[in-house]
Amino acid sequence: MPAAARVQRDPAEVIYADLMARSTGAGNARAFARMIATRCTGGGALPPGLGPQPAAFHCLIGHLFPGAAAESLAGGPDPAEGPESDLRADEREELVRLMVMHRAGDDPSEVWMAQVVAAGCMASDHLWQDLGLPARGELTALMRRNFPTLAAHNVKDMKWKRFLYKQLSQAERAVGAYLGLAVGDA
Repeated sequence: MPAAARVQRDPAEVIYADLMARSTGAGNARAFARMIATRCTGGGALPPGLGPQPAAFHCLIGHLFPGAAAESLAGGPDPAEGPESDLRADEREELVRLMVMHRAGDDPSEVWMAQVVAAGCMASDHLWQDLGLPARGELTALMRRNFPTLAAHNVKDMKWKRFLYKQLSQAERAVGAYLGLAVGDA
């Protein structure tokens, strides 16, 4: 057998290629295909289904990759699953709301992307790594495409996770000032 025939392809690349072959070509297809392929092969830090509820993940797959089997792409058990995994649910929801308020409005996948990015923020590494993306530049492009007005506020090129939490903190202070409260008084 020739050496070229014996070379095994990276499993993540095989999954990615299969998803892209089914892709509708929507703006988020490449990023979602990369995150799904990474999650399916044990990389990144996203939960099964990347973060959205199972029904939303099935919709995401149907919208971006018709004919792909969502059940086999959701990934295995969540290593962080357990009673403590819901302790940060409010935090996740605040992050989703922040991003959805700034969505481009071009595609329904922007809402799913907000849910996935928020799920990635719950992990401890750089956000692009937690999402299973190969480089920070891909995360920056994803943020600009999906949440352009929010991304435009990142004028100092802060790391994205830190930037998102800073935006939440500033929003909390603004609400407190509006209500005449100091942060922490409520």
